[in-house]
Amino acid sequence: MAVRPIRITGDPALHSPASPVPSIDDSIRELVRDMEETMAAAPGVGLAAPQVGVALRVFVWSWVDDEGVRHQGTAINPELLMAPLPLGELDEDEESEGCLSIPGERFPLRRSPEALLAATDLDGKPFEVRAAGWLARIFQHEYDHLDGVLYADRLAHPHDKGVAKAIRKKSWGTPGQSWMPGVDHPEG
Repeated sequence: MAVRPIRITGDPALHSPASPVPSIDDSIRELVRDMEETMAAAPGVGLAAPQVGVALRVFVWSWVDDEGVRHQGTAINPELLMAPLPLGELDEDEESEGCLSIPGERFPLRRSPEALLAATDLDGKPFEVRAAGWLARIFQHEYDHLDGVLYADRLAHPHDKGVAKAIRKKSWGTPGQSWMPGVDHPEG
């Protein structure tokens, strides 16, 4: 296993749709192990293959809820169904979101409160997870990565301007930039 560099916004791998995983073989198993180690070192609650420069439809997640229950897994070639977005004003605390590919920044983003993830696991078995709250947010965020969408692409005014300013200030937004979890501290 190895920690891999995480690509920063502007890298083409983050802004293009990923391809389906053709088969689960040793290279996919190694990728998933590396992604889990990278996510833990970052630290993060989810990581999609495009974030480590691999344009395949796979993501991992690991999150502990308020009751201390760990939710973790691997989604290969996932599909995601979501409940309609709620109306109303954004709660800047409860709906704040960040991304390892835009490290150190957080902005409020409306996400669906519920989602149904259907995917294949690392053993090639199909599964479904019904998620609500933060887990539903994680699934939506990572699934977006597989379509070449970053959370910054979904931000409403004035937050879209705020993230653009932060990206310019840190000289991000161009190809070839990354950071190494456990070594770099790009949020500083």
